[in-house]
Amino acid sequence: MPLATLLLILVRALFLGRHRLALENLALRQQLAVLKRKVPHPRLTDRDRRFWLLMHAVHEGWKECLHLVQPATVIRWHRKTWRFYWWRKSRRRRPGRPAISRKLMHLIWRMQRENPTWGAPRITSELRLLGHDIGESTVSRYMKQVRDPEKAQKWSTFLRNHVKGLAACDFFVVPTVFFQRLFVLVVLSHDRRLIRHVAVTAHPTAEWTARQICEAFPEDEPTHLIHDNDGAFRGEFRRKIEAMGITDVPITPGHWLQNAYCERVIGTLRRECTDHVIALSEAHLLRAGIC
Repeated sequence: MPLATLLLILVRALFLGRHRLALENLALRQQLAVLKRKVPHPRLTDRDRRFWLLMHAVHEGWKECLHLVQPATVIRWHRKTWRFYWWRKSRRRRPGRPAISRKLMHLIWRMQRENPTWGAPRITSELRLLGHDIGESTVSRYMKQVRDPEKAQKWSTFLRNHVKGLAACDFFVVPTVFFQRLFVLVVLSHDRRLIRHVAVTAHPTAEWTARQICEAFPEDEPTHLIHDNDGAFRGEFRRKIEAMGITDVPITPGHWLQNAYCERVIGTLRRECTDHVIALSEAHLLRAGIC
C-alpha cells in the first residue's frame, strides 16, 4: 500500500469522530450485503431505499459512502417519499355520511331476523327508543334483502307472464356500392323471438316507421314496444303507436343491452346476409334475402 494512502487513513482515524466512522462502516456493510445477493444483477429493495433515506438524514458524508447508485437517485427517493407523505396527509375523506358501528349493524340484522314483518320505519323507531339516533334511509341501506323463494315471484316468472305482449324494433345500417347508406328496420316479437317485419329505406322518417309498425302488427298489437332514442321513433311514430294502444318504452341512452333481443337478431342478419352482400339499392337488398 502506498505511503500516501497510509497517511490519509491515519489522519482520517485521528480527526474523524467515532460516530461518523460507525455510520460509514454501516453504509459499506449494507452495500456489501446487497452485492452478495444471489441474483444476476443486485437490485435494491424498499428496505434498502429506506436505509439510505435514513442515512441521508443522519449522516452528512453519505455521498462519499455510496457506491451502488448515484446520490441523485437517493434524493429522488426522498422527494418521492415526501410527496407520498403529504398526499396521505392531505387527501380528502370519503364523501357522504360516516359508516355506522359494527355493533349497530348487527343489531339491525338481529331485529330484522327476529321480526320478519318489521320494515325500516319500525326498526328505526325501535332503535331510537334504545338511544340510537339513526335515519330511516340508513337502516334501509344496511337491512338485508331477505326473500322467501316460496312466496315471492321471481323476475323470470314475471317476464314469462308478460312476454307475449312485448315487442322491439331497431335500425341497422347497410352501405351500398355507391357509398350510400340504407337503413334496415327490424321488428321483433319477444314471444318465441319471432321476426314480424323487416323493411329497407334510404330515408327513415317517423311517418315511414309508423307505417311499418302498422304492417308488422295488423291485428294482434303488443302491449309494449321497446326501441332506442332514434329520431325516427319520435313525433308521428309515438302518436301512431299510442293510437294503436301500444305503450312506448324507449331505452336509456347508451344502454343497448336493454334491447338485447333485437340487437342479437340484427347481429345474426349481419353475419348471415349483409356481411356477404354488396348492396346496390333497396330492391337489391330485399331480393338478397334480408326479409
